[in-house]
Amino acid sequence: MSLKLRLIIMNFLQFFIWGAWLITVGSFWFQNKGWSGTEFGAIFSTMGIASLFMPAIAGIIADRWINAERLLGLFHLIGAGLLFYLPNVDSPTAFFWVMMANMVVYMPTISLSITVAYSSLNKANMDIITTYPPIRVYGTIGFIIAMWTVSLLKIETSAAQFYVASAASVILGIYSFSLPKCDVNPNPESKSLVDILGLKAFTLFKNSKMAMFFVFSMLLGASLQLTNMYGDTFLHDFAKIPEYKDLLVIEYPAIVMSISQISETLFILAIPFFLRRFGIKKVMLMSMVAWVLRFGLFGIGNPAEGLVLIIASNIIYGMAFDFFNISGSLFVESQTDSSIRASAQGVFMMMTNGFGAIFGSWASGLLIDNYFTTSEGNLMWSDIWLTFAAYSLVIAVLFAIFFKHKHNPDEVANVNH
Repeated sequence: MSLKLRLIIMNFLQFFIWGAWLITVGSFWFQNKGWSGTEFGAIFSTMGIASLFMPAIAGIIADRWINAERLLGLFHLIGAGLLFYLPNVDSPTAFFWVMMANMVVYMPTISLSITVAYSSLNKANMDIITTYPPIRVYGTIGFIIAMWTVSLLKIETSAAQFYVASAASVILGIYSFSLPKCDVNPNPESKSLVDILGLKAFTLFKNSKMAMFFVFSMLLGASLQLTNMYGDTFLHDFAKIPEYKDLLVIEYPAIVMSISQISETLFILAIPFFLRRFGIKKVMLMSMVAWVLRFGLFGIGNPAEGLVLIIASNIIYGMAFDFFNISGSLFVESQTDSSIRASAQGVFMMMTNGFGAIFGSWASGLLIDNYFTTSEGNLMWSDIWLTFAAYSLVIAVLFAIFFKHKHNPDEVANVNH
Protein backbone atom coordinates (compact mmCIF):
# COMPACT_ATOMS: atom_id res chain seq x y z
CA MET A 1 0.00 0.00 0.00
CA SER A 2 1.39 3.40 -0.96
CA LEU A 3 2.24 6.01 1.67
CA LYS A 4 -0.38 8.40 0.30
CA LEU A 5 -3.12 5.78 0.55
CA ARG A 6 -2.10 4.90 4.12
CA LEU A 7 -2.34 8.56 5.14
CA ILE A 8 -5.63 8.98 3.28
CA ILE A 9 -7.18 6.14 5.30
CA MET A 10 -5.87 7.72 8.51
CA ASN A 11 -7.38 11.13 7.70
CA PHE A 12 -10.69 9.65 6.52
CA LEU A 13 -11.24 7.75 9.77
CA GLN A 14 -9.89 10.61 11.94
CA PHE A 15 -12.70 12.93 10.88
CA PHE A 16 -15.37 10.29 10.26
CA ILE A 17 -15.29 9.67 14.03
CA TRP A 18 -15.96 13.34 14.75
CA GLY A 19 -18.53 13.84 12.00
CA ALA A 20 -20.65 10.94 13.26
CA TRP A 21 -21.75 12.89 16.34
CA LEU A 22 -20.46 16.50 16.45
CA ILE A 23 -23.27 18.12 14.46
CA THR A 24 -26.07 15.88 15.77
CA VAL A 25 -25.21 15.53 19.48
CA GLY A 26 -27.53 18.46 20.21
CA SER A 27 -30.48 16.61 18.67
CA PHE A 28 -29.66 13.54 20.79
CA TRP A 29 -29.31 15.70 23.89
CA PHE A 30 -32.57 17.64 23.63
CA GLN A 31 -34.90 15.10 22.01
CA ASN A 32 -33.65 11.86 23.56
CA LYS A 33 -32.34 12.89 26.98
CA GLY A 34 -34.39 16.03 27.46
CA TRP A 35 -31.75 17.80 29.54
CA SER A 36 -31.32 21.58 29.65
CA GLY A 37 -29.62 23.92 27.19
CA THR A 38 -27.34 25.31 29.87
CA GLU A 39 -26.06 21.82 30.58
CA PHE A 40 -25.59 21.25 26.86
CA GLY A 41 -23.42 24.36 26.68
CA ALA A 42 -21.15 22.75 29.25
CA ILE A 43 -20.99 19.57 27.15
CA PHE A 44 -19.94 21.54 24.07
CA SER A 45 -17.25 23.33 26.06
CA THR A 46 -15.42 20.04 26.70
CA MET A 47 -13.71 20.35 23.31
CA GLY A 48 -12.27 23.71 24.22
CA ILE A 49 -11.27 22.71 27.73
CA ALA A 50 -9.51 19.55 26.55
CA SER A 51 -7.76 21.51 23.81
CA LEU A 52 -6.26 23.89 26.37
CA PHE A 53 -3.78 21.28 27.52
CA MET A 54 -4.05 17.89 25.81
CA PRO A 55 -2.75 18.67 22.28
CA ALA A 56 0.29 20.41 23.77
CA ILE A 57 0.89 17.61 26.29
CA ALA A 58 0.46 14.95 23.62
CA GLY A 59 2.87 16.83 21.36
CA ILE A 60 5.46 16.88 24.13
CA ILE A 61 5.02 13.14 24.71
CA ALA A 62 5.27 12.44 20.98
CA ASP A 63 8.39 14.61 20.66
CA ARG A 64 10.21 12.96 23.54
CA TRP A 65 8.88 9.59 24.67
CA ILE A 66 6.18 7.77 22.65
CA ASN A 67 6.09 7.60 18.85
CA ALA A 68 3.27 9.79 17.52
CA GLU A 69 1.61 6.97 15.57
CA ARG A 70 1.47 4.73 18.67
CA LEU A 71 0.08 7.52 20.83
CA LEU A 72 -2.50 8.18 18.12
CA GLY A 73 -3.60 4.54 18.21
CA LEU A 74 -3.74 4.38 21.99
CA PHE A 75 -5.89 7.52 22.26
CA HIS A 76 -8.37 6.26 19.65
CA LEU A 77 -8.80 2.89 21.36
CA ILE A 78 -9.55 4.61 24.67
CA GLY A 79 -11.92 6.99 22.89
CA ALA A 80 -13.78 4.06 21.31
CA GLY A 81 -14.66 2.69 24.73
CA LEU A 82 -15.80 6.08 26.00
CA LEU A 83 -17.99 6.75 22.95
CA PHE A 84 -19.60 3.32 23.31
CA TYR A 85 -20.39 3.95 26.97
CA LEU A 86 -21.54 7.57 26.56
CA PRO A 87 -25.25 6.98 25.69
CA ASN A 88 -25.71 4.79 28.76
CA VAL A 89 -25.05 7.48 31.37
CA ASP A 90 -28.14 8.61 33.24
CA SER A 91 -27.36 12.18 34.26
CA PRO A 92 -26.06 15.35 32.54
CA THR A 93 -23.21 15.53 35.04
CA ALA A 94 -22.04 11.99 34.19
CA PHE A 95 -22.49 12.76 30.48
CA PHE A 96 -20.26 15.81 30.89
CA TRP A 97 -17.43 13.86 32.51
CA VAL A 98 -17.54 10.97 30.03
CA MET A 99 -17.57 13.44 27.14
CA MET A 100 -14.72 15.33 28.77
CA ALA A 101 -12.68 12.13 28.99
CA ASN A 102 -13.47 11.43 25.33
CA MET A 103 -12.35 14.90 24.30
CA VAL A 104 -9.18 14.55 26.37
CA VAL A 105 -8.13 11.63 24.16
CA TYR A 106 -9.69 12.80 20.88
CA MET A 107 -8.60 16.43 20.54
CA PRO A 108 -4.85 15.69 20.60
CA THR A 109 -5.28 13.12 17.83
CA ILE A 110 -5.97 15.93 15.35
CA SER A 111 -2.49 17.42 15.77
CA LEU A 112 -0.93 13.95 16.19
CA SER A 113 -2.35 12.87 12.83
CA ILE A 114 -0.79 15.98 11.27
CA THR A 115 2.55 15.11 12.88
CA VAL A 116 2.37 11.54 11.55
CA ALA A 117 1.60 12.79 8.05
CA TYR A 118 4.32 15.46 7.97
CA SER A 119 6.93 13.13 9.46
CA SER A 120 6.29 10.30 7.02
CA LEU A 121 6.14 12.61 4.00
CA ASN A 122 9.42 14.24 5.05
CA LYS A 123 11.10 10.83 5.37
CA ALA A 124 9.86 9.94 1.91
CA ASN A 125 11.34 13.21 0.55
CA MET A 126 7.92 14.33 -0.66
CA ASP A 127 6.84 17.98 -0.96
CA ILE A 128 4.41 18.56 1.92
CA ILE A 129 2.95 21.76 0.45
CA THR A 130 1.72 19.97 -2.67
CA THR A 131 1.25 16.45 -1.28
CA TYR A 132 -0.51 16.93 2.06
CA PRO A 133 -3.61 18.99 1.12
CA PRO A 134 -4.94 16.35 -1.35
CA ILE A 135 -4.43 13.75 1.41
CA ARG A 136 -6.07 15.88 4.09
CA VAL A 137 -9.11 16.43 1.90
CA TYR A 138 -10.13 12.83 2.59
CA GLY A 139 -10.53 13.79 6.25
CA THR A 140 -13.22 16.23 5.20
CA ILE A 141 -14.77 13.56 2.98
CA GLY A 142 -14.86 11.26 5.99
CA PHE A 143 -16.64 13.96 8.04
CA ILE A 144 -19.19 14.48 5.25
CA ILE A 145 -19.89 10.77 4.81
CA ALA A 146 -20.36 10.39 8.57
CA MET A 147 -22.88 13.29 8.63
CA TRP A 148 -24.81 11.87 5.69
CA THR A 149 -24.76 8.38 7.19
CA VAL A 150 -26.21 9.56 10.50
CA SER A 151 -28.80 11.77 8.80
CA LEU A 152 -29.98 9.30 6.15
CA LEU A 153 -30.17 6.43 8.65
CA LYS A 154 -32.39 8.66 10.81
CA ILE A 155 -30.17 8.22 13.88
CA GLU A 156 -29.57 11.93 14.59
CA THR A 157 -31.46 11.64 17.88
CA SER A 158 -30.42 8.11 18.88
CA ALA A 159 -27.49 6.47 20.63
CA ALA A 160 -26.55 4.74 17.37
CA GLN A 161 -24.52 7.77 16.26
CA PHE A 162 -22.08 7.15 19.13
CA TYR A 163 -21.82 3.44 18.31
CA VAL A 164 -20.94 4.31 14.71
CA ALA A 165 -18.23 6.68 15.95
CA SER A 166 -16.96 4.08 18.42
CA ALA A 167 -16.59 1.41 15.73
CA ALA A 168 -14.61 3.79 13.52
CA SER A 169 -12.42 4.71 16.49
CA VAL A 170 -11.57 1.04 17.11
CA ILE A 171 -10.59 0.60 13.47
CA LEU A 172 -8.38 3.69 13.43
CA GLY A 173 -6.87 2.80 16.81
CA ILE A 174 -5.69 -0.57 15.53
CA TYR A 175 -4.71 0.80 12.12
CA SER A 176 -2.56 3.57 13.64
CA PHE A 177 0.00 1.04 14.90
CA SER A 178 0.73 0.12 11.27
CA LEU A 179 1.55 3.70 10.23
CA PRO A 180 5.16 4.83 9.52
CA LYS A 181 7.27 5.29 12.63
CA CYS A 182 7.69 8.84 13.92
CA ASP A 183 11.01 9.41 15.68
CA VAL A 184 11.22 10.80 19.19
CA ASN A 185 13.88 13.21 20.43
CA PRO A 186 14.83 12.12 23.96
CA ASN A 187 17.83 14.50 24.08
CA PRO A 188 19.33 12.91 27.22
CA GLU A 189 22.14 15.49 27.42
CA SER A 190 19.77 18.42 27.88
CA LYS A 191 20.29 20.34 31.13
CA SER A 192 17.51 22.90 30.76
CA LEU A 193 14.26 22.16 32.61
CA VAL A 194 12.36 23.57 29.64
CA ASP A 195 14.13 21.10 27.34
CA ILE A 196 13.76 18.19 29.75
CA LEU A 197 10.00 18.70 29.99
CA GLY A 198 9.67 19.27 26.26
CA LEU A 199 8.24 22.75 26.78
CA LYS A 200 10.47 24.49 24.28
CA ALA A 201 7.57 24.99 21.86
CA PHE A 202 6.08 27.51 24.30
CA THR A 203 9.17 29.68 23.88
CA LEU A 204 7.79 30.46 20.43
CA PHE A 205 5.73 33.13 22.19
CA LYS A 206 8.97 35.07 22.68
CA ASN A 207 8.98 35.62 18.92
CA SER A 208 6.66 38.57 18.29
CA LYS A 209 5.51 37.25 14.92
CA MET A 210 4.68 33.79 16.30
CA ALA A 211 3.02 35.29 19.37
CA MET A 212 0.83 37.44 17.15
CA PHE A 213 0.05 34.41 14.98
CA PHE A 214 -1.10 32.42 18.01
CA VAL A 215 -3.24 35.31 19.29
CA PHE A 216 -5.09 35.52 16.01
CA SER A 217 -5.32 31.72 16.01
CA MET A 218 -7.33 32.03 19.19
CA LEU A 219 -9.58 34.77 17.79
CA LEU A 220 -10.31 32.77 14.64
CA GLY A 221 -10.87 29.66 16.75
CA ALA A 222 -13.77 31.55 18.32
CA SER A 223 -15.35 32.02 14.88
CA LEU A 224 -15.17 28.29 14.21
CA GLN A 225 -16.84 27.55 17.54
CA LEU A 226 -19.71 29.89 16.66
CA THR A 227 -20.38 27.90 13.50
CA ASN A 228 -20.26 24.54 15.29
CA MET A 229 -22.54 25.68 18.10
CA TYR A 230 -25.28 27.53 16.23
CA GLY A 231 -25.34 26.50 12.56
CA ASP A 232 -27.53 23.40 12.87
CA THR A 233 -29.73 24.98 15.57
CA PHE A 234 -30.24 28.02 13.32
CA LEU A 235 -31.81 25.85 10.61
CA HIS A 236 -33.83 23.79 13.11
CA ASP A 237 -35.42 26.98 14.48
CA PHE A 238 -37.05 27.75 11.12
CA ALA A 239 -39.35 24.78 11.83
CA LYS A 240 -41.17 27.08 14.30
CA ILE A 241 -42.28 29.26 11.38
CA PRO A 242 -45.28 27.75 9.50
CA GLU A 243 -44.14 28.71 5.99
CA TYR A 244 -40.77 27.01 6.50
CA LYS A 245 -41.50 23.95 8.67
CA ASP A 246 -42.22 21.50 5.80
CA LEU A 247 -39.24 22.41 3.63
CA LEU A 248 -36.68 19.69 2.82
CA VAL A 249 -33.94 21.95 4.22
CA ILE A 250 -35.57 21.81 7.65
CA GLU A 251 -36.07 18.03 7.47
CA TYR A 252 -32.37 17.34 6.78
CA PRO A 253 -30.42 20.28 8.27
CA ALA A 254 -27.26 18.19 8.83
CA ILE A 255 -27.08 17.42 5.12
CA VAL A 256 -27.52 21.10 4.26
CA MET A 257 -24.75 22.03 6.71
CA SER A 258 -22.51 19.35 5.14
CA ILE A 259 -22.20 21.61 2.08
CA SER A 260 -19.65 23.44 4.24
CA GLN A 261 -17.49 20.32 4.45
CA ILE A 262 -17.96 19.56 0.76
CA SER A 263 -16.64 23.05 0.04
CA GLU A 264 -13.61 22.27 2.21
CA THR A 265 -12.58 19.50 -0.16
CA LEU A 266 -12.24 22.05 -2.97
CA PHE A 267 -10.47 24.78 -1.04
CA ILE A 268 -7.97 22.35 0.50
CA LEU A 269 -6.76 21.53 -2.99
CA ALA A 270 -6.31 25.25 -3.72
CA ILE A 271 -4.05 25.87 -0.70
CA PRO A 272 -0.69 25.07 -2.40
CA PHE A 273 -1.36 27.60 -5.17
CA PHE A 274 -2.56 30.34 -2.83
CA LEU A 275 0.29 29.85 -0.34
CA ARG A 276 2.98 30.01 -3.00
CA ARG A 277 1.33 32.89 -4.84
CA PHE A 278 0.19 35.11 -1.93
CA GLY A 279 1.91 33.89 1.26
CA ILE A 280 0.52 33.06 4.68
CA LYS A 281 -0.60 36.58 5.66
CA LYS A 282 -2.79 37.15 2.63
CA VAL A 283 -4.17 33.61 2.75
CA MET A 284 -5.13 34.04 6.40
CA LEU A 285 -6.64 37.45 5.61
CA MET A 286 -8.74 35.79 2.92
CA SER A 287 -9.95 33.36 5.59
CA MET A 288 -11.02 36.23 7.85
CA VAL A 289 -12.91 37.97 5.07
CA ALA A 290 -14.58 34.63 4.30
CA TRP A 291 -15.77 34.44 7.93
CA VAL A 292 -17.38 37.87 7.52
CA LEU A 293 -19.29 36.58 4.50
CA ARG A 294 -20.09 33.26 6.19
CA PHE A 295 -21.89 34.95 9.05
CA GLY A 296 -23.30 37.85 7.05
CA LEU A 297 -25.02 35.61 4.50
CA PHE A 298 -26.57 33.56 7.30
CA GLY A 299 -27.85 36.83 8.73
CA ILE A 300 -29.83 37.73 5.62
CA GLY A 301 -30.71 34.22 4.40
CA ASN A 302 -33.64 31.85 4.99
CA PRO A 303 -34.60 28.31 3.84
CA ALA A 304 -37.03 29.53 1.14
CA GLU A 305 -36.30 32.50 -1.14
CA GLY A 306 -33.06 33.12 0.75
CA LEU A 307 -31.83 29.53 0.45
CA VAL A 308 -29.21 30.53 -2.13
CA LEU A 309 -27.61 32.79 0.52
CA ILE A 310 -27.43 29.95 3.04
CA ILE A 311 -25.88 27.69 0.42
CA ALA A 312 -23.41 30.43 -0.53
CA SER A 313 -22.49 30.81 3.13
CA ASN A 314 -21.80 27.08 3.38
CA ILE A 315 -19.63 27.19 0.27
CA ILE A 316 -17.63 30.14 1.60
CA TYR A 317 -17.04 28.18 4.82
CA GLY A 318 -14.52 26.04 2.92
CA MET A 319 -12.24 29.04 2.42
CA ALA A 320 -12.88 30.37 5.92
CA PHE A 321 -11.88 27.07 7.58
CA ASP A 322 -9.15 25.69 5.30
CA PHE A 323 -7.28 28.89 4.55
CA PHE A 324 -6.59 29.27 8.22
CA ASN A 325 -6.49 25.81 9.80
CA ILE A 326 -4.53 23.94 7.14
CA SER A 327 -2.37 26.89 6.07
CA GLY A 328 -1.78 27.71 9.73
CA SER A 329 -0.44 24.23 10.47
CA LEU A 330 1.87 24.50 7.46
CA PHE A 331 3.06 27.89 8.69
CA VAL A 332 3.87 26.42 12.13
CA GLU A 333 5.74 23.59 10.42
CA SER A 334 7.82 26.03 8.38
CA GLN A 335 8.69 28.27 11.34
CA THR A 336 9.76 25.66 13.93
CA ASP A 337 12.68 23.32 14.47
CA SER A 338 12.08 19.63 13.76
CA SER A 339 12.71 18.73 17.41
CA ILE A 340 9.62 20.66 18.61
CA ARG A 341 7.25 20.45 15.65
CA ALA A 342 4.81 18.05 17.32
CA SER A 343 4.76 20.30 20.39
CA ALA A 344 4.30 23.41 18.23
CA GLN A 345 1.33 21.82 16.43
CA GLY A 346 -0.10 21.07 19.87
CA VAL A 347 0.25 24.72 20.87
CA PHE A 348 -1.48 25.78 17.64
CA MET A 349 -4.33 23.38 18.39
CA MET A 350 -4.49 24.66 21.98
CA MET A 351 -4.94 28.25 20.82
CA THR A 352 -7.59 27.52 18.16
CA ASN A 353 -9.66 24.68 19.62
CA GLY A 354 -8.83 25.48 23.26
CA PHE A 355 -8.73 29.15 24.18
CA GLY A 356 -10.53 30.15 20.98
CA ALA A 357 -13.37 27.66 21.48
CA ILE A 358 -13.88 28.62 25.13
CA PHE A 359 -13.81 32.34 24.30
CA GLY A 360 -16.31 31.83 21.46
CA SER A 361 -18.66 29.76 23.64
CA TRP A 362 -18.55 32.14 26.60
CA ALA A 363 -18.74 35.45 24.72
CA SER A 364 -21.46 34.36 22.30
CA GLY A 365 -23.57 32.89 25.10
CA LEU A 366 -23.28 36.10 27.08
CA LEU A 367 -24.26 38.26 24.11
CA ILE A 368 -27.15 36.06 23.05
CA ASP A 369 -28.61 35.77 26.56
CA ASN A 370 -28.43 39.51 27.22
CA TYR A 371 -29.08 41.12 23.83
CA PHE A 372 -30.44 38.65 21.26
CA THR A 373 -33.18 36.68 23.01
CA THR A 374 -36.79 37.90 22.89
CA SER A 375 -39.10 37.95 25.90
CA GLU A 376 -40.73 34.79 24.48
CA GLY A 377 -37.36 33.01 24.51
CA ASN A 378 -36.78 33.09 20.74
CA LEU A 379 -33.36 33.84 19.32
CA MET A 380 -32.88 36.87 17.06
CA TRP A 381 -30.88 34.97 14.47
CA SER A 382 -30.37 37.77 11.96
CA ASP A 383 -28.91 40.09 14.59
CA ILE A 384 -26.79 37.26 16.01
CA TRP A 385 -25.18 36.40 12.69
CA LEU A 386 -24.60 40.03 11.69
CA THR A 387 -22.91 40.66 15.05
CA PHE A 388 -20.63 37.67 14.43
CA ALA A 389 -19.87 39.11 10.98
CA ALA A 390 -18.91 42.45 12.53
CA TYR A 391 -16.60 40.65 14.99
CA SER A 392 -14.87 38.86 12.12
CA LEU A 393 -14.44 42.10 10.21
CA VAL A 394 -12.74 43.76 13.18
CA ILE A 395 -10.38 40.77 13.52
CA ALA A 396 -9.51 40.97 9.81
CA VAL A 397 -8.65 44.68 10.02
CA LEU A 398 -6.52 44.20 13.14
CA PHE A 399 -4.71 41.26 11.54
CA ALA A 400 -3.93 43.24 8.40
CA ILE A 401 -2.40 45.99 10.55
CA PHE A 402 -0.54 44.08 13.26
CA PHE A 403 0.64 40.76 11.78
CA LYS A 404 3.99 41.45 10.14
CA HIS A 405 5.19 38.81 7.70
CA LYS A 406 6.87 39.39 4.35
CA HIS A 407 6.08 36.71 1.82
CA ASN A 408 8.98 34.78 0.34
CA PRO A 409 7.82 32.40 -2.45
CA ASP A 410 10.62 29.99 -1.54
CA GLU A 411 9.76 29.93 2.18
CA VAL A 412 7.13 27.20 1.93
CA ALA A 413 9.89 24.81 0.91
CA ASN A 414 11.10 24.95 4.52
CA VAL A 415 8.40 22.51 5.62
CA ASN A 416 10.34 19.78 3.91
CA HIS A 417 13.49 20.31 5.94
